Amino acid sequence: MYRYSSSRAVAQSFRSQSPLSNDQIARYAPSVMAEEAHESRGERYAFIPTINVIDGLRNNGFQPFEVSQTKVRDQSKREFTKHMVRLRQSGVNVSGAEVPEIILLNSHDGSSSYQLLSGFFRFVCANGLIAGDVQNDIRVRHSGNVVDDVIEGATRVLDNLELTNNSIDTFKSTKLEFEEQLVFANSALQLRWGDNAPVVAESLLRSRRFEDQKSDLWTTFNRVQENLLRGGLNGRSASGRRSTTRAIGGVNENVKLNRALWSLADGMAQIKREDGFIKQYEESFA
Repeated sequence: MYRYSSSRAVAQSFRSQSPLSNDQIARYAPSVMAEEAHESRGERYAFIPTINVIDGLRNNGFQPFEVSQTKVRDQSKREFTKHMVRLRQSGVNVSGAEVPEIILLNSHDGSSSYQLLSGFFRFVCANGLIAGDVQNDIRVRHSGNVVDDVIEGATRVLDNLELTNNSIDTFKSTKLEFEEQLVFANSALQLRWGDNAPVVAESLLRSRRFEDQKSDLWTTFNRVQENLLRGGLNGRSASGRRSTTRAIGGVNENVKLNRALWSLADGMAQIKREDGFIKQYEESFA
């Protein structure tokens, strides 16, 4: 099992190699088990416990493997705050390097509707990525038949994963020169820190294992993503003091950064593809 936590992180995630039990979920993401909505919610708010939705997904062949929730300063909202659950379809082939997952977001304090996103878990680095275009997100309001709507949405997300698989194949077949990898890493620095990055682009390109010493876009994307999410990179603050980058613990920050990195990789793939077409066109008339 994998446990991601940090004294400086704003949330803790827990992941297991086998489906999570309700006791495990309650320990690491108690807001999933909320039995009522936060007192700030009005009469029109339809309270459906996230665990009821998870049970509905379980009955339809989906199992939770990871949970996390946002840490809040207002302790009265700890049992209701935004949380994330990553689920996998039963019987899915896990022999490859990546396995498709459904990401469920929700809260019981009004900070989030039910949201479903497509994702992948990469076994090599024990790290999850959130993939696909923002238009593919499925949102379910806290009203009506929430459980059935979420289950239907989960099936639609799985259908969208085929397109995401095609994108990953494109990323894997797209080779990057080192200068192009630096462009990708520098853009990722801007996404994370703006103009005040505590580390240089080369730090994000460092491989943590032999398998990631490749130059394709997919591997570059995963190196950068892991180094940003895991933190632990040595650098210097704006004042010049030595510092260490922190892990990304917040649910919102995790989702936002993951989606931005995916869009960056998708844009890089498109540029490389267009360059290839131009070169072929020019060579055909040479």
